[in-house]
Amino acid sequence: MRPLQTASNLCRAGYVGLVITTLAEALRRGPVVLDGGLATQLESQGQNLNSELWSAQLLYDDPDAIVAAHLAYFHAGAQVATTASYQASIGGFARAGIGRSEAEHLIRRSVRLAEEARARCADGHVRWIAGSVGPYGAALADGSEYRGDYDLSVADLRIWHRPRIELLAEEGVDVLALETIPSLAEVEALLAEIDGSGQACWLSITCAGDRNRAGEPAIQAFGLARDVAEVIAVGINCTDPADADSLVRQASEATGKPVVVYPNSGERWDASTRAWIGPALFRPEDVEGWISDGARLVGGCCRVGPTEIKAIRDLVR
Repeated sequence: MRPLQTASNLCRAGYVGLVITTLAEALRRGPVVLDGGLATQLESQGQNLNSELWSAQLLYDDPDAIVAAHLAYFHAGAQVATTASYQASIGGFARAGIGRSEAEHLIRRSVRLAEEARARCADGHVRWIAGSVGPYGAALADGSEYRGDYDLSVADLRIWHRPRIELLAEEGVDVLALETIPSLAEVEALLAEIDGSGQACWLSITCAGDRNRAGEPAIQAFGLARDVAEVIAVGINCTDPADADSLVRQASEATGKPVVVYPNSGERWDASTRAWIGPALFRPEDVEGWISDGARLVGGCCRVGPTEIKAIRDLVR
């Protein structure tokens, strides 16, 4: 699935010198800092993200804004840029009047924009590009990624996810971010697509307490990834930070793999009003405990911005 890493590809990816470090290798050495919420930063730049495509709308309307958002996180100390493809899908673009060929181009563009931002940081540091693979529910734009209650089989979900996975991999991302996954069925579908492909990925589910959004035990979801070699980290995102400690330990115990953890701010998304409500509870200092419990990819999700990522980077240093 993934293109061979030729010398030209490695140069384009921004690797410096003779030592090539994959993200998996880096995680064996110590923690790596992720970015924060891409939409959070885009909104702080004045962008209106009220369309059903959310941040993916800017792949068409204002790609330079996406580059600027990636740069804001890189300058804050993030070592990974997550592409603006979370809510990008062939079907979602079709509902917005964008044909399949253009939709494929826009998904590929999400990788190139992250690469452009990385290329502007020519300071000798290795940085990675994560291709965001959001859940099916995100494309529905009705908040169902926080419920996992869509009525599709594992086979249906595999078919739906396949085009974006293939496009991101063909474009040469360093890793796929299978993120905000709310149900066991969708975890199973994504892992079936990845298993045997050779494409590195991380799996992060979204939880409430010790269960995923569909009400199933989180530890069961983590366990599904244990024997999939392509999965380099397992954990959570878009989850209340108050639940992170226990879930990090569960992910580590269930898989023996490095843990990825990037909670949201603790505020809650109200799909009916398309607004965040409730208090912000994210504290960068909590990262130290997550790392002690096995976390190696650490960052933030919705409503966590460059200020918090810089604080995490300072702690990791």
